[in-house]
Amino acid sequence: MTRVVVTGAAGFIGSNIVKGLNERGIDDIIAVDDLRQGDKFRNLADLQIADYVDADRFYGLFAQNHYGRVDTVFHEGACSDTMETDGKYMMENNYSLSVGLFNACRERATRLLYASSAATYGGSDSFREEPACEQPLNVYGWSKLLFDQKMRRELGPQFTGAKHQVAGFRYFNVYGPREQHKGRMASVAFHQFNQFRELGKVKLFGEYGGYGPGQQMRDFVFVDDVVAVNLWFFDNPQARGIFNLGSGRAQPFNDVATAVVNALRAPGSSALDTAAAAAQGLIDYIPFPDALRGKYQSYTQADLTALRAVGCEHVFADVTSGVTRYMEELLRKV
Repeated sequence: MTRVVVTGAAGFIGSNIVKGLNERGIDDIIAVDDLRQGDKFRNLADLQIADYVDADRFYGLFAQNHYGRVDTVFHEGACSDTMETDGKYMMENNYSLSVGLFNACRERATRLLYASSAATYGGSDSFREEPACEQPLNVYGWSKLLFDQKMRRELGPQFTGAKHQVAGFRYFNVYGPREQHKGRMASVAFHQFNQFRELGKVKLFGEYGGYGPGQQMRDFVFVDDVVAVNLWFFDNPQARGIFNLGSGRAQPFNDVATAVVNALRAPGSSALDTAAAAAQGLIDYIPFPDALRGKYQSYTQADLTALRAVGCEHVFADVTSGVTRYMEELLRKV
């Protein structure tokens, strides 16, 4: 039986990975997390795991081979709050723990599939997995970049020096089920679902960075696609390196808002375009917040060249289809 570890297992992407493993019949899963935010348990309550271990205990025990043979660690545990300013806390959680985990995996001959972030690109206008494009704007992005750099030094630029698979995924703007605990760091689609139900409209930032209202563009990626790519690498242990994990398609925030509005309007209503939704007051543009000026990526688009080069041909959902599926899922739970 294949035994795997998922760190951050009660979080957004981690719990979806556990779900994806369960759907393959894999339940010998050690789930690792910090449940001081107790309502995160809901993300695991409908899933099957073999054990739960608090993050404070797991890393030391794993290094001592306490859990026996582990095939793969899906390392999703991290502080993902891009507004966190405590650099010491961020580095301990996102860098030091990850380095220790990598060393233990190398010692145990365990494969490591880990979460990096598109925040490593920061102020860059190019999104290729290479140092020239890496310009983090906050300590979160730098903490993720530093671990990527550590892996490059240890294993070579393409991680070819690893005896067992190591792969890092630079997640772009992920949205989808099981993110309800994330508060301000939840996706714009999740916040707009709640806004529309409460206010009858959704909110978007106005003009900023040379982009018109709602025209800032991001690479929005549905969490099911993130899981599918993680599991493709699980099936293909020869694939290693750092890879962008986005749709490869930049779309404006207006597309997200329009998809949310159309999914939540009265059944049978004809679909609106963005201009019509704004004209009807269903999209409300608000001033860009001062706290984000100079720290905000107005455009991201994953370059999927490296992902395709290793043979992963997964087809990603666009915003309209992905957000519509997500809204349907949220509506089923209200």
